[in-house]
Amino acid sequence: MMKIGEVAKKTGLSIKSIRYYHDIGLICATRGENGYREYDQPQIDSLNFISHSRDLGFSLDDCRSLLDLKLNQDRDAEDVKRLAKTHLDMVSERITKLQALESQLKHLIKDCRGGHQPDCAILSGLSE
Repeated sequence: MMKIGEVAKKTGLSIKSIRYYHDIGLICATRGENGYREYDQPQIDSLNFISHSRDLGFSLDDCRSLLDLKLNQDRDAEDVKRLAKTHLDMVSERITKLQALESQLKHLIKDCRGGHQPDCAILSGLSE
């Protein structure tokens, strides 16, 4: 069994995040006689899984679903694939929006002459 500080070092998660994941029921630590949370290897594995899922941009609800599916040996791989595909579609949509934003910003910056003058194509463009 490991205490939360050790788990934080081992997983790279903050103590605050680990407590939060416990508080919302993503993982369940046991309480020692001293009242401290203690974690065993399956819980540490779950925290690593959650961390990696979060790094890929999955929401906490998606992390919960993925973790439930991971722990369910009777799962359907199609359910996992569907969840990942939905997430990928959202990521692709965000990328498209970010590319449009990038294009607009490049255009505004290109049109601005800069210098020590009051006229600014960026401010004018943002006012349109």
